[in-house]
Amino acid sequence: MNTLLKTIRSSLQDLDAGLKGTLNITEAMEGLAASLSLNSVPVTWFKVAYHSNKTLLVWLEDLIRRCDQFAAWSDEFIAPNVLWISGLFNPMSYLTAVMQVTARKDALPLDDMILKTEVLNVFDPEE
Repeated sequence: MNTLLKTIRSSLQDLDAGLKGTLNITEAMEGLAASLSLNSVPVTWFKVAYHSNKTLLVWLEDLIRRCDQFAAWSDEFIAPNVLWISGLFNPMSYLTAVMQVTARKDALPLDDMILKTEVLNVFDPEE
């Protein structure tokens, strides 16, 4: 996530400087400007991001929700009871880590661990 946010920030700052005339416009800046005007995710961002076929505006809303989830999670730094699993870059790694932590905490064999999930179509954790 940090790589993606850094890429977005630096490319937009470069484009802004190029449009103000403080930097020469490069081919990458032209591609970024073209993608933004077409409401599509720029290729340079897509290379370091999660796969998505969404338009740029919807993709940005999704990215903001992902960042908000991480920010809320890092405030307390305890595993949440409710998690937007598809909002993670690598959900399987998270699920494996949950099983490993539980197995160590309760002295259970990891091979006997199974995951039970309940998929809901709601966004508010209180629901």
